[in-house]
Amino acid sequence: MARIFMLRSHNGIIPFLSTFHYCSAISTRPYSSYHSNTSISVNIKFEKVKCLDDAVTLFHQMVRMKPLPSVVDFSKLLKTMLNMKHYSAVISLFREMWTLDIPINDFILNIVINNYCLMHHADCAFSVLPIYLKNGIPFDVVTFNTLFRGIFAENKVKDAVELFKKLVREKICEPDEVMYATVMNGLSKRGHTQKTLSLLRLMEQGNTKPNIYIYSIVIDALCKDGNLDSAINLLNEMKLKGIRPDIVTYSSLIDGLCKLGQWEKVTTLFSEMVNHNIYPNVCTFNIVIDGLCKEGKVEDAEEVMKHMVEKGVKPNIITYNAIMDGYCLHGQLDRARRNFDLMIEKCTEPNIISYNILINGYCKQKKLGEAMQLFREISQQGSKPDIITYNTILQGLFEVRRIGDAEKFYAEMLSVGPIPDLITHRTLLNGYFKYGLVEKAMSLFNKLERKREDLGIVFYNVVINGLCKNGKLDEAHAIFEKLSLMGLFPDVRTYTVMINGFCLQGLFDEAKDMLRRMEDNNCFPNNVTYNVIVQGFLRFNKISEMTTFMKEMAGRGFSFDATTTEFLVDIPRENPSVLDMIPELHLKNTK
Repeated sequence: MARIFMLRSHNGIIPFLSTFHYCSAISTRPYSSYHSNTSISVNIKFEKVKCLDDAVTLFHQMVRMKPLPSVVDFSKLLKTMLNMKHYSAVISLFREMWTLDIPINDFILNIVINNYCLMHHADCAFSVLPIYLKNGIPFDVVTFNTLFRGIFAENKVKDAVELFKKLVREKICEPDEVMYATVMNGLSKRGHTQKTLSLLRLMEQGNTKPNIYIYSIVIDALCKDGNLDSAINLLNEMKLKGIRPDIVTYSSLIDGLCKLGQWEKVTTLFSEMVNHNIYPNVCTFNIVIDGLCKEGKVEDAEEVMKHMVEKGVKPNIITYNAIMDGYCLHGQLDRARRNFDLMIEKCTEPNIISYNILINGYCKQKKLGEAMQLFREISQQGSKPDIITYNTILQGLFEVRRIGDAEKFYAEMLSVGPIPDLITHRTLLNGYFKYGLVEKAMSLFNKLERKREDLGIVFYNVVINGLCKNGKLDEAHAIFEKLSLMGLFPDVRTYTVMINGFCLQGLFDEAKDMLRRMEDNNCFPNNVTYNVIVQGFLRFNKISEMTTFMKEMAGRGFSFDATTTEFLVDIPRENPSVLDMIPELHLKNTK
């Protein structure tokens, strides 16, 4: 049995039950005191454990007691440390217990497995399993549910599926509702809706039948995929089996319908809920309010909020944030601010998301004074601006050309704020390139490269694009050519940026070569790529050469964007024959 647990890793198949020594957990020497009856339960005050030092001190007091405290007391201490997130210390004390021959039971082993999973070391969690086998401790669903959560937390979906199949096929552990729910929830949250549905069908055929919670997981997954027809069919199927939907089921369906703008069906579901004495809660109302706001129906969303208040459901921070965001998206900042103030008036404390929504709204409208005032207010209210706050204001300052203020704000961020992320640095680079400050941009870029940070292709696209737009085509091309040496693969944007750079300088042979090279590398041009090339030909009045690409463009189902259309409107005045090359425009002209 010790050979059964084998999961795929980056290095192939790993027999986890024989790898525990690599994880430095324990050794496999025989251990005879697992079920020792010599320990007793004593009055240990675990509530006094407030920090790691308290826990370690108590542990050392316990191991010196004669007789030893019970295994239950040791498990309580480890559980307390686990809840305090002192993961490394849990492993350390577990090893010490092992060395001192202190009794260990299945509950303690489950704590250790959970501890490893929370550390994102599921491989080490599997290394604990031989102890069960060596000492005749039976596996239970708690052990495997913990392992499943750990595997999914590391996005090892294939490993989770293989493990589940092995448990069922070899009858190692009979899955219960919780195990099915754990696996199905893990699959659905990572977009594996069909696998989740298949597991439901498997469950329906077995001894453990799906309950409302299981069906709700699958319905939610289908709704998130936009497959509302299948979700509603499953709802009806569930009802025929006598399983009544609950608030979670209805909320998932309402969320899916809101995203598709099917408001009549939303109303129908609301009525159905109430008829079954299931009343919408704040989460259900928030789903509808958020959906309305995203469609620009913010006033309707406010009416829904009034209705929920009338029904005795109090709006929460999510409700107010959704409505504020809706107004900000449509530039109605006064109404957004009114809701912000109303929230405070109703004794709902704004969170950092509330501030970020308003700050973003002000920055989009170039009202940096109001944005900065709110920024300072965050600290006054005892909270802290987060990375999103800083990045939003930094972007806003560049938008209004306050470059010096943007640099001071970045310096403040380095001094007292959160650690800048890639978005911060992309914002700085975009700002510098936008205003022709190429030296500053490259100085920052070189500094980041020297730090060997994981910059990624998106970051390099910003630099290449900035250089091209500032006439530094050779430098951009040099960076492009070294991408492969760094293990980075140009994406469609990278190639399009380079093609645009060549077109801006009239280097059409180089642009065409780059297009073919792009396709040879299985990175296919998109609508933007073709528009860039056509604009290049139009800009240099190369009408005849343009036709080849227009035909190719039409053949691939692409269309002109606004910029290309503007060029085409002006061209016929100087060269009427161009109309013969554009069938759509020619047809309109002859009518």
